Amino acid sequence: MRDVQGQTWKNVIALPKAEESAIQAMLQHPSHERSKVRIHIDSPIGKRFWLEVDVKDDPQDSTRKLFVLYDTTEVHDLRQIINKETQFQDMVGKSQAMQDVYQRITDVAPLEVSVLITGGTGTGKELAARAIHSLSRRKNKPFVAINCAGLTETLLSSQLFGHKKGAFTGAIDDHLGLFETANEGTLFLDEIGDMPLGIQATLLRAIQEKEILRLGESVSRKVDVRLLAATHANLDEYMNAGKFRSDLLYRIRVGRIHLPTLQERREDIPLLASVFLGQARTASEKTEVQDINRETMQLLMRYPWPGNVRELKSALEFSLIHCREAIIQTSDLPPEIADVDPEILMKGESELDEKERIAAVLKHTNNNRSEAARILGMSRSTFYRRLIGLGLASEK
Repeated sequence: MRDVQGQTWKNVIALPKAEESAIQAMLQHPSHERSKVRIHIDSPIGKRFWLEVDVKDDPQDSTRKLFVLYDTTEVHDLRQIINKETQFQDMVGKSQAMQDVYQRITDVAPLEVSVLITGGTGTGKELAARAIHSLSRRKNKPFVAINCAGLTETLLSSQLFGHKKGAFTGAIDDHLGLFETANEGTLFLDEIGDMPLGIQATLLRAIQEKEILRLGESVSRKVDVRLLAATHANLDEYMNAGKFRSDLLYRIRVGRIHLPTLQERREDIPLLASVFLGQARTASEKTEVQDINRETMQLLMRYPWPGNVRELKSALEFSLIHCREAIIQTSDLPPEIADVDPEILMKGESELDEKERIAAVLKHTNNNRSEAARILGMSRSTFYRRLIGLGLASEK
């Protein structure tokens, strides 16, 4: 072993910049504010060791620090095994509800059929679509996604099918549509329930005939695209109300996957919180934040999560930014969660339908609809449409 006496710790332990910075930051803290820092070291034979570094004051010399190293390699390796068992593609969850979703995705992915993915806002519908694509024979071809909500008929038609120069005001060049961009791959239409009726007939023809017509052109172009669609809405109700074509609905929902709300899979919340905290920590290089305290986790488990997984992810990212210690506290959470009305927490312990969830969030925000839409993870236009559809638009 080489002599390391007299050398600085940075020369003795070669670490990635983020881990080195985390230890350096911990050295500046008084002893009562320090927490362990996780690092990894690669041996000459290629084995990776995971350690926790505990910075202590030297009792014999106040100008020096002692590093106490704890080998956590076995624990880390066990976590990796657990993660493999609880992750499917980029989706996370070990609940039975998610295991059922994974099985349905596995079953439908190899088949050349259209798939309709349903579920509330923020439940991970695009992740499910990407998982289907990744497990299909088209996995090495393009995956192209578009959100149909809020787009005018002309703009959405141009985006999907392309246009010729001069086809309409502002069409200054020929434009390649998403069907052609996704050729031989997968096209994902999110919030297909918001697609204007005029385009639905054109989309149906594109699916059935495997050809599209650019705006301003008279000659069709052949395309080979697998269609995946998603919606938070009840398309049967839309169909009965004349807002969605029945022939298109029957064509796109040959395969069906429904994603559960976060309330329906509460046992996944600690796992999801850990994963999202780890992702946020890596992205921000704020490696000193290591965990979530028990009280905070209990609040996360009881909160109704109207914005589902997306809201949970956002909450953990917010908490990491505001956390000043090694452990996330309740006070680090976003105010709409940390200061949540106890009535909402009580309702969160039972399943809420969409109308109850929206009504509870509106009460929490004192009927501030913009704030309620933000908490629910919806655009304002989508939120207002849901208020009308649920009979809540006139409530104050």
